[in-house]
Amino acid sequence: MFVCALVLAVGLAAVMGILYSNFDGQMRKELSKEAAYLAYGVEQQGLNYLKNIKDKSARITYIDQDGTVLFDNEADVSEMKNHSDRTEFQKAEKYGAGESSRYSDTLSEKTIYYALRLKDGTVLRVSGTQDSVLALVENLIFPLCGLLCLMLILSGIMASAISKRIVKPINELDLESPEENRIYEELSPLLSKIHRQNREIQNQLELAKQQQEEFALITENMQEGLIVIDKYTMILSANSSAWNLFHMDRVCQGESVYCLDREEEFRHAIEQVLSGEHTELVLKLNGSDIQLIANPVIRDKKTEGAVVLLVNVTEKLERESLRREFSANVSHELKTPLTSISGFAEIMQGGLVKCEDIPQFAGRIYKESQRLLQLVEDVIQISQLDEEKTSYTWEPVDVYQVCKNAFESLKEKAKRLNVHLYICGEYMKMEAVRTLLEEAVYNICDNAIKYNRNDGSVSVFLTQTAQEIQIVVKDTGVGIPKEDQDRVFERFYRVDKSHSKEIWGTGLGLSIVKHAVGALKGSVILRSEEGNGTEICMKFPKVHKE
Repeated sequence: MFVCALVLAVGLAAVMGILYSNFDGQMRKELSKEAAYLAYGVEQQGLNYLKNIKDKSARITYIDQDGTVLFDNEADVSEMKNHSDRTEFQKAEKYGAGESSRYSDTLSEKTIYYALRLKDGTVLRVSGTQDSVLALVENLIFPLCGLLCLMLILSGIMASAISKRIVKPINELDLESPEENRIYEELSPLLSKIHRQNREIQNQLELAKQQQEEFALITENMQEGLIVIDKYTMILSANSSAWNLFHMDRVCQGESVYCLDREEEFRHAIEQVLSGEHTELVLKLNGSDIQLIANPVIRDKKTEGAVVLLVNVTEKLERESLRREFSANVSHELKTPLTSISGFAEIMQGGLVKCEDIPQFAGRIYKESQRLLQLVEDVIQISQLDEEKTSYTWEPVDVYQVCKNAFESLKEKAKRLNVHLYICGEYMKMEAVRTLLEEAVYNICDNAIKYNRNDGSVSVFLTQTAQEIQIVVKDTGVGIPKEDQDRVFERFYRVDKSHSKEIWGTGLGLSIVKHAVGALKGSVILRSEEGNGTEICMKFPKVHKE
């Protein structure tokens, strides 16, 4: 449209200038010819010749030598001024012929005058009017507006058609494979650049995806909970362990971290880490001890967020508590026999014991030393089971023979306490660590004999399925009160501490059983009723799996 309008304006100006100049020259020639014809007639016929002319397409004025108007075909000569000051008149008087032109701003017209001196000295003047350029332009306004509208419509149609034709191949470009497009040669550098950028973007996306998958694989396989938050406490990322620690069924990603725990302690920790400080504390969540370790993420000396690590330290704290309790109990249990041994030895050293009583005192010392030795062996064994560093040898073990051997070892004790021993079952084998299985069976049978009653019994029942072996030890002893049944597997725990001296033991038997059964990938269940005996059931897989 702009180009069309510019061409139109320039062309119109040029054409009008040329035509106007040609029309001006043509009019001057016509006026000069017309004046020559009229001069010939006036010289032949006089003033009457002019009066007889009816055509008024040109204005004819006849002027005397002094400038007085003698005739004018368009005006009353009596009212006309003297023309001696007119340029064309003066030129005609001087040169025989003269011309001039004058403009009328009001009418936007140009009048051309041509004067010719006759033989008698009078002057004949012929004039004609011509529209000015401005008047011509004004006359052309409406046609030009119509032409411009037509140009606008045609330009719009053509521009739309041409642009669609040009843009169509570009819109159909396959930007996934830019170098396979065959269109304008001018687009080749652009398509090559897009191809390079596509490769770079693809490589970056693959690298980012790989890193994301590696990060997700690492975090999802972490037992520790990991939460990443921004400076507005919004959760950006978290692994499944974090949701499990907070017992959340719904993923809160994109929400505030306070939706996990609204306790003051947790809120204070988040506020502290977002202020730029490292934070550590232990939270109580759903009965578990969760250690929270939070570090701020700092960029350009501003805290942009934080990384929160959650570790379940319940078992660790329980173990520490058990170790402290274990140490205290071991000290107490060791102190008792050592005190007895020291006391008896001191009496004997002082010569306060009669000769006939020395064997009795020596027997007491031997008994207490055996008790001390048994305690040390039990402590060493349970410590090894705790550490889980002992390399065990798994082998096929005859379960019936293990139970039989345990009874053989305890036969004297059972006879002394008048307890009868029975084994019900068949020969069966399982993959196990022989020493651990023997310790578990021996300790359970030992307890069943010690806490039995006179003329009581201890029965071992052996059963098996395709995948499992079950060992049940049932006694007719005093039983265990219901409130104590959950604690009998604790170290040094005694149901009736008032009888602990009467029934000698270290208090570690059932604790060793629990650890041994756990090491053999089995389970132990206790059923007891006070006054009606106790039943302990151990279940083991037949085949060991790493």
